[in-house]
Amino acid sequence: MSSARALLVGDPAPWFVQRCTTPFGTYSFDMAAGRSVLLYFFRSSTQAGVGAALAHLRAAGAVLDGVRSHFFGVSTDPEDEARLGEMPPGMRFFRDADRAVTTLYGLAEQEAPYWMVVDPMLRIAAVQPDGPGVAERMVGLLCRMRPIAPAAPVPVPALMLADVFEPAFCRQLMAYYHAQESVPSGMLTEQVPGRSVAVADPGFKRRRDCRLRDRGLVGQVQARIIRRVVPEIHKAFQFQATQMDRLILACYDSGEQGCFGPHRDNTVAAAAHRRFAVSINLNDGFEGGAVSFPEFGGPGFCPPAGGALVFSCGLLHAVTPVTRGRRHACLPFVFDDAAAAIKQANRAAMGRTETA
Repeated sequence: MSSARALLVGDPAPWFVQRCTTPFGTYSFDMAAGRSVLLYFFRSSTQAGVGAALAHLRAAGAVLDGVRSHFFGVSTDPEDEARLGEMPPGMRFFRDADRAVTTLYGLAEQEAPYWMVVDPMLRIAAVQPDGPGVAERMVGLLCRMRPIAPAAPVPVPALMLADVFEPAFCRQLMAYYHAQESVPSGMLTEQVPGRSVAVADPGFKRRRDCRLRDRGLVGQVQARIIRRVVPEIHKAFQFQATQMDRLILACYDSGEQGCFGPHRDNTVAAAAHRRFAVSINLNDGFEGGAVSFPEFGGPGFCPPAGGALVFSCGLLHAVTPVTRGRRHACLPFVFDDAAAAIKQANRAAMGRTETA
């Protein structure tokens, strides 16, 4: 996090990781995408007017449900750690005693409290200094941003490609999956910067994976992606993929309501090299399991058997629960030579950290 100029309507809201009143003790702000967000910056909860504003927000709990709308207070007072604790699910507080977030949002020199509204794509929708009645107006604006019925979705910058794998090859890969031992799929996270570890969280991700180790099958997967996916990525995104990794076969099973909560694929050091995800369905005949993009809204995507969904690893996405049958998929990532250098450097850095 670093200093920045004051933000204006239409600017991207900067991403950051900061201490927060969440069960994990920190929060990565990029995960707030897909919801309307109200930010309230203040020096201390004892500051004039702040207590009344927070009381009004608590009373607006039905609006700040944590699903469609969220509130984050940003306090620079260390003593607010004791004052601002347990809150309704849609209300959280950043512990900004080091003023890192306040500075990032261009408010380090502001003494008066400040409000910002951020839209589901994490772009600034409103900026307002605090004053009489401002809390009520900000909540009202948030209500107007919450449509009663879904609006027309914003087009998602993703590719849907049919016929990447032939039916017989899909069956061959599924047979390989069931002949191997699969394991619960973990999530990469960083409690220490630069140290990525896989952790299990069944409340957020329920999937079983096996790594594709058969060299013949690996070569066949690579050949099809090089012939049928890489040219389309270049055509649509002017990006030349030259590398591929994490060749796994995965299964989302309705028996455990297989799913994956909203996440990005490149936000930790071990995954920073990833550029595009290639999600290839191996079968039909299941329900649920669609890939959705909360920043854009609208229904999810579900390619036909043998078809691929290709999207930037920087997009927030989720997999809805599989409610009938099983969804089998092949899930590689592609990147280029420049990203390969990033991967190598991060591996070397993690190796040094582990041996230090």
